[in-house]
Amino acid sequence: MLQILPRLVFLSALILSGLSVSELGISQAHADDFTIDLNGPKRSRYPLAIPMPTSGDGATASEVLKVASFDLNIAGWFKVMNPKGFLANLKREGMNIELAPWKDVGAFGVIKFRTRATGGRVQIDFKLYELEKGETPVLERSYSGDKKDIRKLTHLWCNDVVKYFTGEEGFFGSKIAFVTRGGKRSRGMKRIVAMDFDGAGVHSMSRNSSINLLPAWSPSGGKLLYTSYMRNNPDIYVVSAGGGRPKRVSKYRGMNTGGSWSPDGSKMAVTLSKDGNPEIYIISASTGKVIKRLTRNRHIDTSPSWSPDGKEIAFVSDREGSPQIFVMKANGSGQRRVSMNGSYNTTPAWSPAKGARVLAYTTRDGRRYDIVTLNLASGKMTRITQNEGTNEEPSFAPNGRVIAFSSTRSSGSGIYLANADGSGNAVREYKGSVTSVDWGPTPKQ
Repeated sequence: MLQILPRLVFLSALILSGLSVSELGISQAHADDFTIDLNGPKRSRYPLAIPMPTSGDGATASEVLKVASFDLNIAGWFKVMNPKGFLANLKREGMNIELAPWKDVGAFGVIKFRTRATGGRVQIDFKLYELEKGETPVLERSYSGDKKDIRKLTHLWCNDVVKYFTGEEGFFGSKIAFVTRGGKRSRGMKRIVAMDFDGAGVHSMSRNSSINLLPAWSPSGGKLLYTSYMRNNPDIYVVSAGGGRPKRVSKYRGMNTGGSWSPDGSKMAVTLSKDGNPEIYIISASTGKVIKRLTRNRHIDTSPSWSPDGKEIAFVSDREGSPQIFVMKANGSGQRRVSMNGSYNTTPAWSPAKGARVLAYTTRDGRRYDIVTLNLASGKMTRITQNEGTNEEPSFAPNGRVIAFSSTRSSGSGIYLANADGSGNAVREYKGSVTSVDWGPTPKQ
């Protein structure tokens, strides 16, 4: 039990900590070469055809087609075409292409693949064609592994396609962690759950029957921290991404919440109330020892989020009367308010996009909670959601191009993905009531 915080202050601090209260342009760089313009003002997407193979292992091919179509559609730069309109003679073409039938249906690119399954193993061969470059593939890859790795192998290919067109790393194969309720027999329980970014492979990361909150992936993706009441106090634990016994890292008297890893993984920014009021501290990620206290006032400071370059920390404070987003240097100096819209702003998350100084956060500037982004350099605010239920707790994809968030909109509650530039419609990835969404890094190949 907490002895040093009045119940009202403690509950307010938890709310501030992030608990729920409820196309890209195509430019013709050369006469015969199309490239994806990452920052172009146009919103048309690159038309990409992915036909189903006419031979090989049908079940494997169906899974590959499903995964590849989803990945490349959600990337934000491609429009995967409806196969019902294809005119090409797929059996005659095989892994090759004849240009005219594909140009006639408006395709700019074509992905061909074939699968070969032997026992419990599978091999997938891919070819990417750009029609303006002729009948020679511009990218070829072969991947092999266990049958259970079909999704993983397809993600690897789609990351290579994104890298070919944009020069950026893709996020396919990354994982999202979040919080769900425990079930009918565990009333009041909240558990940490992880899944592949596309909603596959859902599994529990917390094994206790207590309240578990606020997960955060380590920079490498090899660990996950979270707050748990398993020992009757909100303490911070760290568990391997592969599961196992969690290690209690921060166990100070009072609240230990809102952990955010430093970019090198050696430290954490956390909220502690050990000295009477919820404040932001830096602690060792391995021992929990306090390295530095960053805030010091009579108000609630919480929900720290470390910038990708390690130089700044965003956080939430009610020091100006209502919860607002503040930013400070990593040593605690230069604290300043950056959110100027609405009366309630929480759960800041930094974009990991290279060179960007952009925050996403939850805002209430009417009756609803929505997701917005704020460019700290220009001051430009972009709406990601509006008038679609309650939307909270944003987290960026590893390349900063997509945002995941929880929502209770009329089409169904769950985790949704939306383009970080505010274009397009959100796609639901997970069905159910969730909080505390955190998107982890793309695994190294």
